[in-house]
Amino acid sequence: MADEFGFTEENAPGFTAFATTDEKLFRQMDSERRPMYVFVENGVLCGYYSLLIQENDECELNNIAVLPEYRHKGIGKKLLEHSCLIARDNGCRMMNIGIVEENKRLRKWYEENGAIHVGTRKYDFFPFTCGYMKKPL
Repeated sequence: MADEFGFTEENAPGFTAFATTDEKLFRQMDSERRPMYVFVENGVLCGYYSLLIQENDECELNNIAVLPEYRHKGIGKKLLEHSCLIARDNGCRMMNIGIVEENKRLRKWYEENGAIHVGTRKYDFFPFTCGYMKKPL
């Protein structure tokens, strides 16, 4: 998606596509205690997501991604469904999801999978508008 929308480490260093260094991933796993999961098909790690368990019976879905050549095969839906099961197992009743608002296809996909769009916000440090969604669990 970064390539599709022209995001780079220079114009969007905090974007999740660039949070892939070992240091960042270990910090999320160890310090932030984010459960992390992968989807493997035929020995290829082709999908991934993490959760941030929050207060008030909520969580935040982070970094959900599927390699481009594996998209449109239902892997993203499986990852989303799995994330909902894990969130419920952790006592969560609401999932928060952040998206690139300009990605209309992604917003529609989340809406088709039960998420509700609740707002947007533009930050100076991103070249896009952040969209916010909630998915009841």
